[in-house]
Amino acid sequence: MKLSTKSRYGTRLILDMVQNSGKEAVQLSEISKRQDISVKYLEQIIIPLKKSKYVKGIRGAKGGYVLMKSPKEITVGEIVALLEGGETICECTEKPRSCKKSKTCMTRQMWMDAAQAMFDKLNSITFDDLKNGECGSKI
Repeated sequence: MKLSTKSRYGTRLILDMVQNSGKEAVQLSEISKRQDISVKYLEQIIIPLKKSKYVKGIRGAKGGYVLMKSPKEITVGEIVALLEGGETICECTEKPRSCKKSKTCMTRQMWMDAAQAMFDKLNSITFDDLKNGECGSKI
């Protein structure tokens, strides 16, 4: 299984903000340079993060984006689930009607358990943990 670039880059975006914001707003152009991600792609990623109130846009000369929550309160799992569209690795586990075999599928529960295990791990890691290099033993 591969996570989309949206969730991988979204995780890097949030971590960059944690590392570089202080009390000032961080501009996407700065994150783009540091993370080698296009500004256009970061603009797409920031939309659901704003709607879900993880970040807030600040207008003006010193504008940019700031985190709305403490890095201790944001888990990697939350961001990945938001940007991937849920805590699942197979569509049939959340939408059984998407597969006509979902009622009798002998592997469906396995995929549900695998997704649960992955998100249990990701939800145990905060962005403060990442910033402090304290996630190695959690992964």
